[in-house]
Amino acid sequence: MARLVALQQNQLSLSPLASSLSDFSGTRLQTQIQFKRKLCQPKGSFYVSASSTKKILIMGGTRFIGVFLSRLLVKEGHEVTLFTRGKAPITQQLPGESDSDYADFSSKILHLKGDRQDFEFVKSSLSAQGFDVVYDINGREANEVEPILDALPNLQQFIYCSSAGVYLKSDLLPHAETDAVDPKSRHKGKLETESLLQKRDVNWTSIRPVYIYGPLNYNPVEEWFFHRLKAGRPIPIPSSGIQITQLGHVKDLARAFIQVLGNDKASQQVFNISGEKYVTFDGLARACAKAGGFPEPELIHYNPKDFDFGKKKSFPFRDQHFFASIEKAKSVLGWEPEFGLVEGLADSYNLDFGRGTYRKEADFSTDDIILGKSLVSV
Repeated sequence: MARLVALQQNQLSLSPLASSLSDFSGTRLQTQIQFKRKLCQPKGSFYVSASSTKKILIMGGTRFIGVFLSRLLVKEGHEVTLFTRGKAPITQQLPGESDSDYADFSSKILHLKGDRQDFEFVKSSLSAQGFDVVYDINGREANEVEPILDALPNLQQFIYCSSAGVYLKSDLLPHAETDAVDPKSRHKGKLETESLLQKRDVNWTSIRPVYIYGPLNYNPVEEWFFHRLKAGRPIPIPSSGIQITQLGHVKDLARAFIQVLGNDKASQQVFNISGEKYVTFDGLARACAKAGGFPEPELIHYNPKDFDFGKKKSFPFRDQHFFASIEKAKSVLGWEPEFGLVEGLADSYNLDFGRGTYRKEADFSTDDIILGKSLVSV
């Protein structure tokens, strides 16, 4: 039976981790998620096997990226502990995952309860446990990482989820890992964390995703389009619609996180991770329609400067060209994205939105403002 590592202030205790077999969002799911065979096969010179079992801590891990990453790590035979505040269920059954696979996973996952903002608690609890590897997928500020490094002087590897949003806006694209970064970006905390890792005597790897999509996505990326397609509404696209962007599937991202584990070539390196192809905003709307089996959508272009939406966002992407090169990850790690865009969007739709599950209710209020003005101007 699995153990729940429950942490209270100044006290460490062990107790069973409950394994709920409730269906995802109350729906019985029949189709198995099939990770492609490449997931568990050697890629180049790197392969994590059960014989190299690591004691791994994931900071976060109960949402989106962590849900898929933790499963791959457990499948590879590692001892995986999730550090969370305990406000959300520690495990959840994936869409399409069998009861037996979920029971096996949840019986092996461990939980360390605490608040990462309580730095003294982080130091004492992690020191008591000791970990070989830390995956930090929800860290935003450097001061959140420092106590982790202090607590684990013998840490073998620190793997950080950064963001391609750290790059300085440029006319020269795609962004490469050596490009200038923006110290004033909203992701400056991630930049400062990367700088901290460089200064500390630690083996680190930083992953910079672009836009991430896939089942269980809590950001309104593909879901934003699916809501409008399902409702049969026109899709408002800012400006010309030929702005180029890039999406990467969460399962491909999880595989990249696996491939840097224990990989000497990944030591003290930054890698962009996303999909192979770039896509325009208009093209993304059409790709979402194709993935969900909807008719080709009506696209309405508008000038964002003509509207005041207050604090609401009228579109889920930054209104600019934004994409990054993944050539370094391909050449150095031997990593390749397995999902094409339409295929990946179909995976997301079929395993999530298409089953009636989504994170946010549809809000068409900004659409109505745009469409109202467009109809008047016509």
